[in-house]
Amino acid sequence: MTAKAYVEHVAIWVRDIHWHIKFFRDVLGMTMREVQGSLEDPAQYWTLGGMQFIAKPDFAGPEGRLGHIGVMCEDMEAALEAAKAFGVAEMPQGRNWLRLPDGLAVELIQARPASAVAEALAVNPRVAA
Repeated sequence: MTAKAYVEHVAIWVRDIHWHIKFFRDVLGMTMREVQGSLEDPAQYWTLGGMQFIAKPDFAGPEGRLGHIGVMCEDMEAALEAAKAFGVAEMPQGRNWLRLPDGLAVELIQARPASAVAEALAVNPRVAA
């Protein structure tokens, strides 16, 4: 059986973290889940709804500001074992952080309870509740 998972959050580098916090809060209703640092000067900010903003005022890269993708796993250990066959590299953040060959960083997170993954995957975003 293939392990089940879903994207729990997407982390992006932003020049103006306060603008992003306000936009996602006021336009999409994504309120604070967690903050690293103070609200006045956050280093990182997570929303309920899956966004993570990483303050990087000097960021000058192209439009691709993706920091990493956080993936909620039904069975993280099984996913890590399956990843070995793909030759991905473990990152310094820990064994659940994988660097893919194209440079994409993926953080695997164990869902607790594991049934939460099935519940999240059962939501059909194309069908009104």
